[in-house]
Amino acid sequence: MIRRSFLLALSLVISLPLAAWAEAPLKIVATTGMIADAARQVGGDQVEVKGLMGPGVDPHAYRQTRSDIVAMTRADLVLWHGLYLEAQMEEFFHDLDRRRNVVAVAEGVDKAKLRAHDDYADKYDPHLWMTPELWRDVVIEVQEALTEARPEAADLFAANAEAHLADIDRLAEYAQKTLATVPEHNKVLVTAHDAFGYFGQSFGFEVLGIQGISTQSEAGLNRIGELVDLLVDRKITAVFVESSVSDRSIRALVEGSAAKGHEVKVGGELFSDAMGEPGTYEGTYLGMLDHNITVIAGALDGDVPARGMDGKLSAGF
Repeated sequence: MIRRSFLLALSLVISLPLAAWAEAPLKIVATTGMIADAARQVGGDQVEVKGLMGPGVDPHAYRQTRSDIVAMTRADLVLWHGLYLEAQMEEFFHDLDRRRNVVAVAEGVDKAKLRAHDDYADKYDPHLWMTPELWRDVVIEVQEALTEARPEAADLFAANAEAHLADIDRLAEYAQKTLATVPEHNKVLVTAHDAFGYFGQSFGFEVLGIQGISTQSEAGLNRIGELVDLLVDRKITAVFVESSVSDRSIRALVEGSAAKGHEVKVGGELFSDAMGEPGTYEGTYLGMLDHNITVIAGALDGDVPARGMDGKLSAGF
């Protein structure tokens, strides 16, 4: 009886049309939260996305775990950033690419739009998510990767991407309008590492990081001393900590400035290499950037809405 039931069930499964199998979501693994969000926005109910790096995780230093390896080898599609962001995982991805569908979504962006890397002559600044205009290109790369993996859903992916890109364009408009209210002499952004270079280019800010583009670069006492002198001489009143980088060096700037009779405050915590908590607005790409734009403008004497672009930010400013 048991054998007969098993054979009946097996025959039913085998007789299912191919369309029924195609309804199963694509299993996607994405390295960063930003890429995972783009895959969910574009893929909709056609995808099941697992992000490897959660809130507060530094992608420059991240190494794949055993469970990560299992997830990626079982995935239909693996999306990673590239441009040397996941520096500790590059060799693994190049090896995996010979056996699985693996796409470095930032590598397809026009190199003429990119900043040179401060440590490697043949590489570029990977922090493309810091400006909506560049992140648009990455979202399109994600759309193309999903379409190649599931061509029959191309129209759905295109419609979802169009809607998401419209939101990103609206975010860009909000950023330009809000950051333009910051007085010119205050347009200096001091952070733990040089993750905001594209942000500075897009919105007219001078960006100063204690560390370089990678958090693996050294932050020496000389660099901290130089920045303390700059804060004092130029009467800069706010610096910013980052959610995925220790605040130790930023605190040293505050203390060093105080020792010279100049008060510097921590203007707020910015999302640099990772988004906010899952399930929150700040845990989406739009919310991440909305938070950064609003915190920066507010701390540097700009005019900001109480809770950001759409009133969704969890804290008021």
